[in-house]
Amino acid sequence: MKQNWLEIILIWLAVAFFTVLLVVQVPSDRILGPFAAILAGSLAFVSMIQLFRAEPRGFVRRLVYVGGGSYLILTLATAFVWLRG
Repeated sequence: MKQNWLEIILIWLAVAFFTVLLVVQVPSDRILGPFAAILAGSLAFVSMIQLFRAEPRGFVRRLVYVGGGSYLILTLATAFVWLRG
């Protein structure tokens, strides 16, 4: 399970990095589309890892953790953008 947590945390860090990058570069009124792309990309990435690993045990758990964590990061960033104006 340690390997699973490492990949989950690395994906969360990538999501946080790209979120900060977009908050700085994209205007506030056009931010939701790129945020949706980040969320979809994180889920696609964990699914791609699953294809190469071919280990069905724990896949749904990894998918939920990556999706939930990414969603939380993007929700906090959305609140920041909304409060910033």
